[in-house]
Amino acid sequence: MAQATGTYSSYDAKGNREDLIDKIFDISPTDCPVTKAIGTSTAKSTKHDWQTDSLAAASADNAVIEGDEYSYSAPSATTRVQNYTQIFRKTFIVSGTQESVNKAGRSSEVGYQAAKKSKEIKRDLEASVCSNNASVAGDDTTARKMGGLRAWIETNDVLGVAGSPASGGYNSGTGVVDAATDGTARAFTKTLLDTAIKSAYDNGGEPSMISLGSFNKQVFSGFMADSAVAQQRRTVDGNSQATITAAADVYVSDFGSLVVKANRFQRSRDALILDPEYASVAVLRKMKVDKPAKTGDAIKYAVIHECTLRVDNEAAHACVADLTDA
Repeated sequence: MAQATGTYSSYDAKGNREDLIDKIFDISPTDCPVTKAIGTSTAKSTKHDWQTDSLAAASADNAVIEGDEYSYSAPSATTRVQNYTQIFRKTFIVSGTQESVNKAGRSSEVGYQAAKKSKEIKRDLEASVCSNNASVAGDDTTARKMGGLRAWIETNDVLGVAGSPASGGYNSGTGVVDAATDGTARAFTKTLLDTAIKSAYDNGGEPSMISLGSFNKQVFSGFMADSAVAQQRRTVDGNSQATITAAADVYVSDFGSLVVKANRFQRSRDALILDPEYASVAVLRKMKVDKPAKTGDAIKYAVIHECTLRVDNEAAHACVADLTDA
């Protein structure tokens, strides 16, 4: 077929309006299960300190004779630990013209970019909290860094046996949190999970949350679907379709129920087993949008947040480390 001679088509026209819908589609995830679960507290200095303590081991032979003279022992001191606040920052600059023109999907370029950068910092914070980063005290040329959860957990970490894996933990000699040394990865199993939960329980913890990368969340669903352990898996909110699994799964262990969450922003080689009551994000400066001095026909902005991870007692948590993630 051929176009009729003299037809004036849309290819010839110059005044047709564009067909740009008034929306912007962004599927970048912002769910941050660990920081949401542990909540926030307050920091008042760049070096945030707290104390831990423990009771003497229980004794079945605490018995004295009648009329016995008292003997005294010196009380044990508390342990003082610390973490450093980390400054999160995202910047952007928008021309005066761009802020003024009619835009699709947003009325204000500044407002849109500020919201976008705030979400990016939220994701960065989740990644930092769940990380194996050592803490860094910082100086005039070195940025401070918080020690992440994987670095803090040393009492109840289940390590790979091959290679040279080693716990991290708080170093009282240097005053910083040391990163753990990764070992050779092996498959995630129910036995490894139960071992870590038992260790936390034996040391006084009552973990209620498991945070996993996407690969090992599927592995978890796989070994929990096995007929031998199917009764140890259920869903929340009375959902009877237990075969349709999601991040709301609950693992009923010998030592309590734990909500299982998939986490896009943690290290996929770690299974973090947490008691959210014993951790928080200690905030020194709440997230805010700073507007530096204007130096040209553009608007400068910086989104800033300063905080640290407070791990009230690392023995309340556990970690199955050195897991295969592909």
